[in-house]
Amino acid sequence: MTNTQTEENYLKAIYSLSLEETKGVSTNSIAKAMDTKASSVTDMVKKLAQKKLVDHIKYQGVTLTPTGQSIALNIIRKHRLWEYFLVEKLDFPWDEVHEIAEQLEHVSSKALTNRLDQFLGHPKKDPHGDPIPDVHGNVVISKDIRLSDLAKASTGIITGVLDSSKAFLNFLADNNLKLGSKIAVADIYDFDQSMVVLIDEKEKTILSNQVTKNLNINTND
Repeated sequence: MTNTQTEENYLKAIYSLSLEETKGVSTNSIAKAMDTKASSVTDMVKKLAQKKLVDHIKYQGVTLTPTGQSIALNIIRKHRLWEYFLVEKLDFPWDEVHEIAEQLEHVSSKALTNRLDQFLGHPKKDPHGDPIPDVHGNVVISKDIRLSDLAKASTGIITGVLDSSKAFLNFLADNNLKLGSKIAVADIYDFDQSMVVLIDEKEKTILSNQVTKNLNINTND
């Protein structure tokens, strides 16, 4: 049974939202993620349920079936492999690859995806620090925390971004913040939880709470 690109996008969105939920994903959350109306989400959920790709229990939200999750992880795998390819092999800036990968992720050839993975050397993370599922759909969940959770005088390495929008990635580039940058928290303002940080032991700047809560940090590197 084939699925449309829209159906695949819904499955991918539901999977991503489920990582932040303890129960099922609400239709309102899906509508926000897909930038559509709740009524449109309800119609799509019914279609996906008929295909046995999701389960929907009233007042308990939407969950993926094993088949639905497998499809979602495959789409995510392709998306992140293509992002890695575009950045590492074609020298695209990391803020330009998301939209292109959105198109390439729907190429259905499993052989192409596996060849791409092999060609790239089986990368574990995409250019934004997100884990790339393997051929079996296994995902290595990191133990990273958000920069906003660090205490004063703590240090860590930037390992990923939670906001991959062009505006946010441009902000990071303008402030010399990238994956692998070492961050030392010099101070935290009580007023708004903004942080004074030292980047790579040489450049001091102030980051808002909106920025720090969208940066993943590994404190063990």
